[in-house]
Amino acid sequence: MAKKKNQPVSGDKRLENIEETLSRTEQLIVNNQKIIMVIVAVVLVVILAYFGYNRYYLEPTTIEAQEQMYAAQSYFEADSLDKALYGDGNNLGFIDIANDYSITKPGNLANYYAGIAFLRKGDLDQAIDYLEEFDGNDHIISCMATGAIGDAWLEKGDNEKAIAYYLEAANKEVNNFTTPLFLFKVAQVHEINGDYEDAVRVYSRIRTNYLTSNEGKNIDKYIARAETLAKKK
Repeated sequence: MAKKKNQPVSGDKRLENIEETLSRTEQLIVNNQKIIMVIVAVVLVVILAYFGYNRYYLEPTTIEAQEQMYAAQSYFEADSLDKALYGDGNNLGFIDIANDYSITKPGNLANYYAGIAFLRKGDLDQAIDYLEEFDGNDHIISCMATGAIGDAWLEKGDNEKAIAYYLEAANKEVNNFTTPLFLFKVAQVHEINGDYEDAVRVYSRIRTNYLTSNEGKNIDKYIARAETLAKKK
C-alpha cells in the first residue's frame, strides 16, 4: 500500500501554530513573572554596582596611587632607592603603594619598581618576590620583569633558573628589543657554564633573526669566541 505523502501545512494552520506558541510563551512569562523580575533586578544591581565601583572608588583610588607614584619614581630615577621603596615621610614608597593600592594599575606597577629597586640593592629574595607579584599588561615591562627575575637567580648562583627565566622573557613577546636582549643573556650563561656549543646555537639565533638589534650588531665576535672555546674544550 502506498504511503501517504506529507500534506503541506496551510498558511492558516501555520498562523494557528505560531499563535499557540506565543500563547504558551506568554503564559510561561505570567506564571514566572516574579522570578523573572527578580532576575532582571539582580542583573541591574550587578551592572550598577560595577559601574559605581569603577566610577566612585576605583577611578579616584587610581588617581591617588598615580599621585603617590610620582615621588617614588623620582627617587628611583635619582637612585635614592630607600626613599623610593619606603617613602620620604610625606610620600609613600613603592612598598606601601603596592600594598595600599594593589587593586590599581599603579599599585601593580609599584611591584615592578620595588623588585628592580631591591635587585639593585642586592636584596635578591625580595626582588624575586615583588617581581613575581607584578602582573603587567604592558608586554615590554612584563618581559623585563621576567628577565629581571633571571638576573636575580643568576646573582644567587642558580644558573639553570636564570636561563629558564631569560628564555621565558625572550619568548614571551617576540620583538627586536627584549627577545635578542634575553637570548644574549642566555648565551652568556651558557658560556659561564662552559656549554660553548649551546652558546653558539643561541648566538646564531640572534644573528639569523635579530641582526639589526643592539645585540646583533657585534654578534659574529661572540660566535667566533664561543666556537673557539668549544674546540678547545
